[in-house]
Amino acid sequence: MAKVMLREEKGEVCFYIAKKDMEETIKTIEFDTEEKWGGEVELTNGEIWWIQPNPKKLPKEEVCKKLSD
Repeated sequence: MAKVMLREEKGEVCFYIAKKDMEETIKTIEFDTEEKWGGEVELTNGEIWWIQPNPKKLPKEEVCKKLSD
């Protein structure tokens, strides 16, 4: 589990982990509506993470789980 900062920039969602100084863009997302946003996400570096689905309110800080490299 990692604390992740999510923010939207130019229509893309940035996924930033401060402890790793890693910033990637979300390439695909399981749930992408204003009411239910999150689930399994794939980053541009190929990693798969889990974001608890909630209403989309960005920027925000979330605790996310890495599912695969």
